[in-house]
Amino acid sequence: MKKLIILSIAVFFGNWLPVLAQKSPITVNKASTTVHGPEKGSLIIIGGNVGSQKDIWDKFTELAGGKTKAFVIVVTTASGDSAAYDQKDVDEVKKQTGIKQVVLLHTSDLKEANSEAFISPLKKATAVYFVGGRQWRIADSYLNTLTHQAFFDVLNRGGVIAGSSAGASILGSFLWRGDTKGAQIEIGDHTQGLGFLKNSAIDQHILVRNRQFALVDFIRKAPQLIGIGLNEATAVLVQRDTLTVIGKSYVAIYDYNTIINSSKHVVNGREDFASSDGPFFFLGAGQKYDLAKRQVIREPRKSKPGITAAKTTEND
Repeated sequence: MKKLIILSIAVFFGNWLPVLAQKSPITVNKASTTVHGPEKGSLIIIGGNVGSQKDIWDKFTELAGGKTKAFVIVVTTASGDSAAYDQKDVDEVKKQTGIKQVVLLHTSDLKEANSEAFISPLKKATAVYFVGGRQWRIADSYLNTLTHQAFFDVLNRGGVIAGSSAGASILGSFLWRGDTKGAQIEIGDHTQGLGFLKNSAIDQHILVRNRQFALVDFIRKAPQLIGIGLNEATAVLVQRDTLTVIGKSYVAIYDYNTIINSSKHVVNGREDFASSDGPFFFLGAGQKYDLAKRQVIREPRKSKPGITAAKTTEND
């Protein structure tokens, strides 16, 4: 509780008070006019255990430039130093996407990450993929380095950055479960993410690990942030401030107004399934959310020619 109180004060003044933060070798240019998502390029944020979930990999391949033109960087730092020479994640991306040009990138040395030689392959990358493990390792290795800037440059060229599990959480601005002692500590000794999705905190594996309520109190005390909780084999595609769900399960959205005003709403005489009776709500595959307006994007229902859509009953 004490940490949350300190955090809420820090958030109000725009200062995250990161604990045990690395020194900042450079100032990373994060300028953007959008509230949350990247001005250019795309993010694919995956809740872990993506496996062979075709719709997620197909979207990644498309946004990376296609099988023949894409150049993908696979960042394995979250998995620890043993992953520095292990090509299994590179091989998995090739297998799932059919992309031929896939290169491993790994360091645990902040000085190396701040060198021109290290970022050389990133200069021609069309996509970056962060694998899972422990998100604090990514923070320790890349925050505010030339590599961090090079990741942003991939987005600025219209590319895609994706991450799964720990690789998902690091894409946000506040680093959730970033403690070196274990992921069970929600607000830990590392609190700064890479910031590709601004004003956000991202959790993963939420249903299979019964984490769906974990972000509620945090977002209540940090109201300018949006909380995103992803279940496994499920992702959100973020382009500018539009979030679209991809995959086979659900994504939870944690918004301050939903938390303090949670109640059942009725629209045009019917229950509104985009609202919530509780402190968060779920979105399924194909559903969209406006991160700037903090509301579900409602698309008209489609019906087959000559068939009138049936009225929804209260038992639906």
